[in-house]
Amino acid sequence: MNAIDIYIASFPDDVREILKRIRHLVLKYAPEAEESITYGMPAYKTNGKPLVYFAAFKNHIGLYATPSGHSAFEEELSVYKRGKGSVQFPLNKPIPYDLIRRIIEFRVIENQNSGKGRMSSPEG
Repeated sequence: MNAIDIYIASFPDDVREILKRIRHLVLKYAPEAEESITYGMPAYKTNGKPLVYFAAFKNHIGLYATPSGHSAFEEELSVYKRGKGSVQFPLNKPIPYDLIRRIIEFRVIENQNSGKGRMSSPEG
């Protein structure tokens, strides 16, 4: 087991399944992503830049996709509690996996483009 497997395994079954699905989305839509634990949570990088982080808390799942990853989906995320580069998905409501997928895809393209000098990816 790697560090992310250990992190996910430390939660109750229902939360563990959510975390596994989010991890699967990241690895499916960013297969080149490097996995690690950063700031105590699963973290992913592409092109040497942060892609997304996610974490489980008592009442929510936190998704951290840098400020740009959240501002691009501001309207859809407006129904959730948010910070500058974070969003909280309550555990007592359906997790918006399709939205998470689209955020991941956006961030993958953003990180690809940032290496070409067309767009910079702010750190979150």
